[in-house]
Amino acid sequence: MTSAGKTPGPPDGAVDVTPPDSVVLRRGGLSWLFPRRAAVAALVLLPLTAVLVTAAVLASSTGMSVGDTLSGLLGTGDAGSVMIVRDFRLPRVLVGLMVGAALGIAGCLTQTLAGNRLATPDLVGVNDGATAVVMATAAGSATGMVGQWWLGPLGAIGAAALVVLLAGGAGSGGYRVLVVGIGVSTFIGAVGDLVMSRENDNTAGGVFLWAVGSLNGRDWSVGTPLLLVLLVLVPFVLAVGHRLQLLRFDDDMAASLGTDLRRTRAAALALAVLLAGVAVGVGGPIAFVALAAPILAQRLAGPTRVPVTASALTGAALVTAADALGRVVAPVELPVGVVTSVLGGPFLLWVLFRADRTTGKA
Repeated sequence: MTSAGKTPGPPDGAVDVTPPDSVVLRRGGLSWLFPRRAAVAALVLLPLTAVLVTAAVLASSTGMSVGDTLSGLLGTGDAGSVMIVRDFRLPRVLVGLMVGAALGIAGCLTQTLAGNRLATPDLVGVNDGATAVVMATAAGSATGMVGQWWLGPLGAIGAAALVVLLAGGAGSGGYRVLVVGIGVSTFIGAVGDLVMSRENDNTAGGVFLWAVGSLNGRDWSVGTPLLLVLLVLVPFVLAVGHRLQLLRFDDDMAASLGTDLRRTRAAALALAVLLAGVAVGVGGPIAFVALAAPILAQRLAGPTRVPVTASALTGAALVTAADALGRVVAPVELPVGVVTSVLGGPFLLWVLFRADRTTGKA
């Protein structure tokens, strides 16, 4: 009999297989393996993200003081300050937050599915498919305005379907999907470049700003549907993420533990495609976030779990910080995709040079 408030240990002679970064919580006949390290990581990332959101709202490229910004946020300032903060800056920051979360989750699913830290949605043609469809709607336009955000997921689904078809199914090995995806992505990107090369300067210039990744002009009209998409998809992601943990074993072991490999891989790929497609449709193909967020989240949350929540928070923090930095670091606003690309190059080199010492793989 155990004393009150203590978690009973394993029976005499039994081996305790509880991961070192987790703790078993029991109540009656029920038990739950609580991810202690992952919970601590989330508790660290939440306030950090909140601080970055606050800084991004206060960051100004228009010369507004902090006091004027706060007055505009509270609605007590002049009409111009209220409009700039509430109608332009705050929606843009929150949209960037959600775009980063979607990219972080999509990258986490893709990397886990492929078993490779360098695997991202753009390697399976998702980003280029979404980008190509949105760019195609701007072809021939005199203003260079890109199409509606919901065209991004449609293009992503089309590209992913082509990759899966050529790879022999979503349940096939992750490496095969990646190799086919690289080929499809290269082809789609080349076709898009060819189409844009024949457009006028207004069209090509307007599309280029979006195609490098930009949150400029994004407001509640895209923020509200993006929030609804995340609310619908994230519960499924959490469920699939739990099953994906078993894919870290070999296929025979995962199957013996009751995992339907083909269905789990197909579900993970579908969710990654949808999330990445929505993110690209709203903010353009913002580089390196889907790569960096899961890697950083894994280091914070530990190696025993698929860090879905930590990846979402890390991706949200990265996009929020990069967008705010792009607005204030130079005399002319830098698109968020340019900032993440500049910072992502050194990060990629860091990942490559810090290869796993036990396997020698990235």
